[in-house]
Amino acid sequence: MKANLLSAVEAVAAIREGALSSEELVQACLDCIAELEPQVGAWAHLDVEFALEQARQADNLHSLGQATGTLHGLPVGVKDIIDTEDLPTENGCQLDAGRTPGRNATVVDLLQQAGAVILGKTVTAELATHSPGKTTNPHDPTRTPGGSSSGSAASVAAGMVPLAIGTQTNGSVIRPAAYCGIYGFKPSFGRISRSRILTVSRNLDSVGVFARTLTDTALLADALMQYDSQDPDMQLRAHPQLSNIMAEEPPLVPRLAFVRTPRWDQVETSSKDAFRELIEHLNAQHPEHVAIIDLGSNFNQAYEAHARIMYADLATNFARRYRDGKSKLSSRLCESIERGQQILAQDYITALGQVKDYNGMLEEILQEYDAILTPSAFTEAPADLTVTGDPAMCTIWSLCGVPAVTLPLFNGPNNMPLGAQLVAARGDDARLLRTARWLLETLGE
Repeated sequence: MKANLLSAVEAVAAIREGALSSEELVQACLDCIAELEPQVGAWAHLDVEFALEQARQADNLHSLGQATGTLHGLPVGVKDIIDTEDLPTENGCQLDAGRTPGRNATVVDLLQQAGAVILGKTVTAELATHSPGKTTNPHDPTRTPGGSSSGSAASVAAGMVPLAIGTQTNGSVIRPAAYCGIYGFKPSFGRISRSRILTVSRNLDSVGVFARTLTDTALLADALMQYDSQDPDMQLRAHPQLSNIMAEEPPLVPRLAFVRTPRWDQVETSSKDAFRELIEHLNAQHPEHVAIIDLGSNFNQAYEAHARIMYADLATNFARRYRDGKSKLSSRLCESIERGQQILAQDYITALGQVKDYNGMLEEILQEYDAILTPSAFTEAPADLTVTGDPAMCTIWSLCGVPAVTLPLFNGPNNMPLGAQLVAARGDDARLLRTARWLLETLGE
């Protein structure tokens, strides 16, 4: 197997055992990028010599027998809204062209502390919102890779890099991971630092991870889940130890609540059929362990609550760019900012207050079930490169700040990936990944 196609766990073990060097791994990734990047367009900034020099330094540390981290020698892609001191961070926006922040975001420092090689900056939609960048879907270049973390998802799916990080305000981790046929994990709100990362909405933004296996997903997330006082929404608490807990056997066979959400009518028929077969298969093995549940009419308003918070927040956070450089922003982004400017303070405050109520209702469901099962997106990746796809299957979970993971379980009618999404109660990140591992093993994946 080519080195760039090894899982992260396999690659880090090979480096530790001396069967593979970090430089060889990084070079294999760069060779893949050289071959596929003209079509996929996943990278915003790539400095080949900088990447190789980091790898050589990692190999030198290993040769000297010095302590190494959990990601030692592994290349990682970083979404181009996350500050890096050695590479530009342009936020997918003309107004920020040439921006060199000169300091790392906390998550980048944590990657380097764990021994990772920062391979490059991955393409983002404009200011992590709706207008897509140049990236295409690795499975079909006529289709969107999703967004806004488009380059992160596509680079991992294409074998250009084993791991990548992105962000989600609505569906920007789960949806592109599902469209590209890989694993995407959005932790509970406040679990990974957002310090020195572009703010779309402080109330909704989360950092997430992309990988080609669930074990790799936990490996990367574990390295990033460290308290940072610079992020005002993080709490000083014990590290959840995702990898260790995920590897444990559940004390009881997990029970899943299949939730259709109020937007179920927009899910394509092939996806509905796939989930029906999945539920029948699971219940044949473990009777009544998957129940079909409706969230109830109260959740019909969750989409509007999310929209009010997100658009009002982005209008505030992007106000200077809109005021001083509107002509260099896309019409779609200008419309979003103008929509946010019209939201009344009373409506915004009411929407923020609803989050606690929605979480309370979710917790009632999740007291009885280990996780919620639901589609990751309405459809396969749309055959339209001017859009990033509809995030509505992620909206409720992003609003509530609960952890979610997408698993590449299905293929749609055009042989494009379809994801299955698992969701747990806020703070139950490790249990969520343990349930996901159980599901994969039950299905023989």
